[in-house]
Amino acid sequence: MGKTLAEKILSLKSHSEARAGDVVIADVDLAFVQDTTGPLTIRQFKESGFKALAKPQQAIIFLDHAAPSPARQISNDHILLRRFAEETGCRIYEVGEGICHELVVENFANPGDVIIGADSHTVTAGALGALATGMGSSDVAVALALGKTWFRVPESLLIELSGVLPRGVYVKDLILYLIGQIGADGATYKALEFGGKALAQITMSQRLTIANMAVEAGAKVGLFPSDRITRDFLKEHGRGDKYKPLSPDGGANYERVIPVNLDQLEPMLSLPHAVDSVRPAAQVKGVKIQQAFIGTCTNGRVEDLAVAAEILKGKKRHPGTRLLIAPASRQVLIQAMDEGYVRALIEAGAAILPPGCAACLGLHQGVLGDGEVCVSTANRNFKGRMGNPESMIYLASPATAAASAIKGEITDPREVM
Repeated sequence: MGKTLAEKILSLKSHSEARAGDVVIADVDLAFVQDTTGPLTIRQFKESGFKALAKPQQAIIFLDHAAPSPARQISNDHILLRRFAEETGCRIYEVGEGICHELVVENFANPGDVIIGADSHTVTAGALGALATGMGSSDVAVALALGKTWFRVPESLLIELSGVLPRGVYVKDLILYLIGQIGADGATYKALEFGGKALAQITMSQRLTIANMAVEAGAKVGLFPSDRITRDFLKEHGRGDKYKPLSPDGGANYERVIPVNLDQLEPMLSLPHAVDSVRPAAQVKGVKIQQAFIGTCTNGRVEDLAVAAEILKGKKRHPGTRLLIAPASRQVLIQAMDEGYVRALIEAGAAILPPGCAACLGLHQGVLGDGEVCVSTANRNFKGRMGNPESMIYLASPATAAASAIKGEITDPREVM
């Protein structure tokens, strides 16, 4: 019987014939923490008696979630993380360099890798054919010390994509639609594997958006095959030698096959306070908003900023709506500046935030007031996610967020394109 992508990767990394349901010990190619999970990981590492990292150059600390630091305790946590990097020789990415998940795919992730991070959206790197997943701080501490971790090999769901996205519809609409169909726990500890004839038209930036939100359906990982698009991305980022084709076998055993026809999709939103509470934008339009936020590890790449800039160019944000833009990395910001997207966004009235997580998790740079509504391109809209349980978050594509910023209310982007 053929193997799924998840079974193939875990077979390779565990040096065994791994099948769904098996428990394996797998080699870890990259392990990382960020500034909200890192301090606990380091304390667990030291309390467990570990002294050294198994693979210092394959262990990374990112200062991104609260960067620049908004509070004394977080500043002290940053000091702790910097000292640990000095003591152990691991890599560290400083304030302003970008979001951990974006930096991982720009610089490290390769097809067939096993990547773990003390952050649930580690799944983003699955877009490159890496088995990437979030783990708790204790598990990551052990992996940092041993260079290995254990997995229960997940069953896989095949998402079979066909058709072409209509104008004004984007992959963020696709993944919101899919989560609405599956449910927030419909793929718990499963692998979502994406295939079908439409894959050839889905760019790496778009694949990253989709893989990033696999965890919002409960998935252990979101996986794309490694193909021409993967190869071109790796070449562009100086890792062409790391490319290898990787796809599921014919006859692989999938728990379920879910067909999605892109032709039939329309702009979608997730309504407060659940990611799987999904409705078409046309059914939600007219809701007044006070903030639009475009960025995060979900939609903070150049392609996303280009979509927003195209809609906003020559227009102004609504006077009653704040517009915040957070590039996912320094590289994204520089390229967006070179392409003129940043200028268009600033002229439309946007505030450009430093590369990083910014308003996404509610620590700083965009905390909402009581009763305020935000349209966000992030991946979560739980009650209190952006720092205030008395506010409301609607998740949407960059196009929907940009269109809504112009009108000051939730808007179907096709109305302004």
